[in-house]
Amino acid sequence: MRPARSQRRLALRHAARVAAVATVLLGVLGVAAVAGLDLVVHDRLTDQVRVAVLDALHDVRSAEAAPGVAPAAPVEGLGRGDDEDGEPLALWLVDRAGTVQATSPGAPPLPRAARDLAGGVQEVGIDGAAWLVGSVRVDGGRVVAGESLTESQHIFGTLVLGEAVVLPVLLLASFAAAFAIGARAAVPVEAARQRQLDFTADASHELRTPLTVIEAETALALRGLPPGDPAREALERVRAEGVRLRRIVEDLLWLARLDTAPPGAPAEPVDLVALAEAATGRFQPVAAERNQVLELAAGEETAWLSASPDQLDRLLGVLLDNACRYAGPGGRVRVVVQAGSGRVALRVEDSGPGIPEASRARLFDRFHRAIEDGSGHGLGLAIADAVVQATGGRWTVGRSSLGGASFEVTWRQR
Repeated sequence: MRPARSQRRLALRHAARVAAVATVLLGVLGVAAVAGLDLVVHDRLTDQVRVAVLDALHDVRSAEAAPGVAPAAPVEGLGRGDDEDGEPLALWLVDRAGTVQATSPGAPPLPRAARDLAGGVQEVGIDGAAWLVGSVRVDGGRVVAGESLTESQHIFGTLVLGEAVVLPVLLLASFAAAFAIGARAAVPVEAARQRQLDFTADASHELRTPLTVIEAETALALRGLPPGDPAREALERVRAEGVRLRRIVEDLLWLARLDTAPPGAPAEPVDLVALAEAATGRFQPVAAERNQVLELAAGEETAWLSASPDQLDRLLGVLLDNACRYAGPGGRVRVVVQAGSGRVALRVEDSGPGIPEASRARLFDRFHRAIEDGSGHGLGLAIADAVVQATGGRWTVGRSSLGGASFEVTWRQR
């Protein structure tokens, strides 16, 4: 069984991954919520200034309508003082020629671009700051009212700065909390998973000896029985089932070794073309026995990747064995190796019946067979998938141009 320290380290690695994913999701949601809040606050602050400008223009109309009021009186008599909340309101009286005739106390010079506003409240630059400015016609010209956005922008900037400081701290605290919870929960889960893997490996290993004895004893018994003897037929079936059971045990043991292998197992540069040539050569007699055409198509570019040669060879063996089995007598099997755009691809396709759509979801499940043809034991594709996952590959399963199934794996070229 794997040492407790190794189990603990693997559990902590899983907990860190879960905590990182949870923190990223929380961060995305947090940023979206903060952005929405900032938008609402910004609009609210701007609306407050806009309402103040519109109220001032309304007061100007009311004062200008009073009898006996001089044209400049509304301007000189209005405007919010510095002791009130927010920026002071500024008013300007502009005549028909566009000349400023009067201003409220403390109002900065009004730029010419702000003297001919077409109505409504608009944002303009005055004295190096952003202002909201509106105007209303009065007898003899126009009154322009405006308020600086400096105070609103300062409040909004303080809010954003606070969010930028607090949000990372909250995310860091969330990661720490999620990691602590995940680490505590992952240890018993990882221990149970490891016990299951160890049981599979130990059981498979222990079964090899009695299976070897059964095969040897049936072989000896068959030597002393003449052809046609009923006992011989029974022993032949026992031997065939023993061989099949031995293959299942070997596959289970191989899967257990791969499952319990430490992450980042040693890898080396592998020429996928050479590996595919060797595997295709091994299966040529199998294809010839079934009157099948087995061909290899490889591009001129090198197809190197970093992986375990034994694992890739096992992957090729599984895919070729499946393809030859399902292609049927007189069928075709094609192995394609391609390299380009920084990736290496291996594709094995056949002219068989293909994979039913309903079976694709469970295609790589252990002991699941896509087509119940009476052969195989449902571990081949599970082994292939374990190899693909261990080597960082990616599956593409579909229909081949030959009419049957197509299994393609791509890796990043290294």
